Amino acid sequence: MKETVSGCPVEAAMHLLGGRWRLLIASYLVEGPKRFSELRRLVPGISQRMLTLDLRALEEAKIVSRTVYPTMPVKVEYALTPDGHRLNKVVTVVEEFGLWLKARDEA
Repeated sequence: MKETVSGCPVEAAMHLLGGRWRLLIASYLVEGPKRFSELRRLVPGISQRMLTLDLRALEEAKIVSRTVYPTMPVKVEYALTPDGHRLNKVVTVVEEFGLWLKARDEA
């Protein structure tokens, strides 16, 4: 992982989870393992290339695991690792904050 400029743990987390899609991908994986095509359907605005890059980055950080099943055609599933499940609380808090923002904007 990249070194942080400030040394702040929030900055370290944002290096990994920052950007538009990574935390959203993780939020869907909190629900359970997903195939690549399932993730594409759940996140319709993401390109195939960006989904691939983000999954690889999360896999490299040991947040997501990739399992290849020797079937025809090959089946590949992505799931949160035990370390990745540490994001459950983060996903919950961000979801609650998002619901609050929606309610505030509708009022």
